[in-house]
Amino acid sequence: MEILRVENLTKKYGKGENEVVAVNNVSFSVNKGEFIAIVGSSGSGKSTLLHLLGGVDRPTSGKVLIEGNNIYELNDDQLAIFRRRQVGLIYQFYNLIPILNVEENITLPCDLDGKKVNKQDLNDLLKTLGLENRVKHLPNELSGGQQQRVSIGRALMNHPAILLADEPTGNLDSKASDEIVELLKISNKKYHQTVIMITHNLEIAKQADRVIRIEDGKIIN
Repeated sequence: MEILRVENLTKKYGKGENEVVAVNNVSFSVNKGEFIAIVGSSGSGKSTLLHLLGGVDRPTSGKVLIEGNNIYELNDDQLAIFRRRQVGLIYQFYNLIPILNVEENITLPCDLDGKKVNKQDLNDLLKTLGLENRVKHLPNELSGGQQQRVSIGRALMNHPAILLADEPTGNLDSKASDEIVELLKISNKKYHQTVIMITHNLEIAKQADRVIRIEDGKIIN
């Protein structure tokens, strides 16, 4: 079943001679439960594309439909709520709140949404992430790999429609990178989570169900 459809998506920056086309008339679809890798060189437009899929940035033209809804027909307030509830974002540099401990960072989406935390879901997630003994630790008391695990937990906590990971291993050594990719695969299989991952690492990309290559803002295969 299709969960995401992208139609003629374009993002331009600047005007006239200074105009840059970061994403150029891109179209593709993703089925529910797929694990997709989007690869490309630096400046290829892959991160811009990911931000457009997640409602972080608005396109110049085109559509992004998630579960049949064109997210760019929403106003800014509606889009913010949609992002919080339906999109899980994982960044290269974790973006954890330094004064919140592991549990508080993971449950932050629930707090922002005014939802009661499902303790069983939280405990299952902490166990899956291998963080059950780090619950009260602050981010600066964790390794880079552990911080990225917290970031994954935060992204999964609200059971989003789509999990978007922007170079999730880019700041980690090879051992931690392998562990993070394995966790993304587990979230894909165990939680039936649709995952779209940006990476420049072809070896990591090969572990996905499907690879989309982008260059100069266009899908080339």
